Amino acid sequence: MTSSKLPLIGVVACNSQLGLHPFSIVGEKYLLSVVEGSGGWPLVIPSLGGAQPIAAILDSLDGILFTGSPSNVEPHHYQGPASSEGTHHDPNRDASTLPLIKAAVAAGVPILGVCRGFQEMNVAYGGSLYQKLHEIGEFIEHREDKTAPLDVQYGLAHEIKIETDSLLFKAWGQAKAQVNSVHTQGVERLGVGLRIEARAPDGLIEAFSVIDAKSFALGVQWHPEWKVTENPFYSSIFKSFGDACRNRATTRAR
Repeated sequence: MTSSKLPLIGVVACNSQLGLHPFSIVGEKYLLSVVEGSGGWPLVIPSLGGAQPIAAILDSLDGILFTGSPSNVEPHHYQGPASSEGTHHDPNRDASTLPLIKAAVAAGVPILGVCRGFQEMNVAYGGSLYQKLHEIGEFIEHREDKTAPLDVQYGLAHEIKIETDSLLFKAWGQAKAQVNSVHTQGVERLGVGLRIEARAPDGLIEAFSVIDAKSFALGVQWHPEWKVTENPFYSSIFKSFGDACRNRATTRAR
């Protein structure tokens, strides 16, 4: 049985220049997924770089959502080749999230990584990334059509096969699901201590969990936050995450 206490869930922000000023920004869909999907309340975590007070952040939160982003992890973090000219990076976010991920898992704080957050989790555990899946030659098209309406871009794109001994299977109860596909990069080498939870039809890793985590620690390549209440599979992910956060809230309140 889970507690009814309202969990406070950190949502990682990106850095963006709006006009002449730098801003910390979070997509509303991520905030709403915490409220509507997990039954928690979101608190924005700014990505200000490596000087963040990690212990204080973790002591104050019942879970953390590592969001998707227009930016990519800088490849020097996984010994990858330099990015193509024009690739969008957010070095302060890298400096904030990569240490925060492992610290949260070690502290037993539930985490959910989505798209960039999934890739950050892999890099934090020593994994590497394909920077352009469409140039590899062995993968289906995982990018969205940026000229299409959002409902088409985030529409169901392909099936995933779910491992039966996984967090996803426990949440969903089925070995298959349909997901959207809105990404250019993907897992090349899986990080140490991560367990594959699901794959795309082309074999690409679509989800993983942290093997020895004390609490919920899942990363997914797709975007389950998109209209989360209208998709039972996506809802099951955020509900499981929310249940873990409520358990953390009860423990933290003692």
